[in-house]
Amino acid sequence: MPNNPAKLYEKDFVRWTEVRAATLRKAACLGINLPLDWENLAEEIESLGRSQRRELRSRIATIIVHLLKLQCSPAADPWANWIETIARERASIEDLLDDSPSLRNELAETVMRETLRAVKRVARGLRHYGETSPNTMALIENAKFSEVQVLDDWFPGDDPNSVPLPGAGERGKR
Repeated sequence: MPNNPAKLYEKDFVRWTEVRAATLRKAACLGINLPLDWENLAEEIESLGRSQRRELRSRIATIIVHLLKLQCSPAADPWANWIETIARERASIEDLLDDSPSLRNELAETVMRETLRAVKRVARGLRHYGETSPNTMALIENAKFSEVQVLDDWFPGDDPNSVPLPGAGERGKR
């Protein structure tokens, strides 16, 4: 990781926010005599990193909800929109991870946590539209997605163990 704050800012924004917040808190403990609200300034910088994490969670959740709908919903009309949304969210996540590579360390846990939340949302939605059957509910309740399935070019119906398309698996290897 670069020692130069400007380079770190360019390479990994979230990591920059963490380092800057820690540096501000350290300066406050040292009693540096500048008229700054050290703790709140550090908190605000940290909140920028938390915002990036929330964005990542939200985009992953959207992808998982739409993957579940593709996998379980008998409604065929919205499929094109769901696929388009998934593609858009995947591209946005790729941009987010390019800006903040340290978020890659959180992907597997985020996918797992957001899958559990998405299962509840999709089950509730399908029940609301009367699109449930015992098989559908079992499929939803047992849903598990890998990081590769969520972030790469995988869709329900594809072999979950298949080799990703060329270039698609590189995101997790950076």
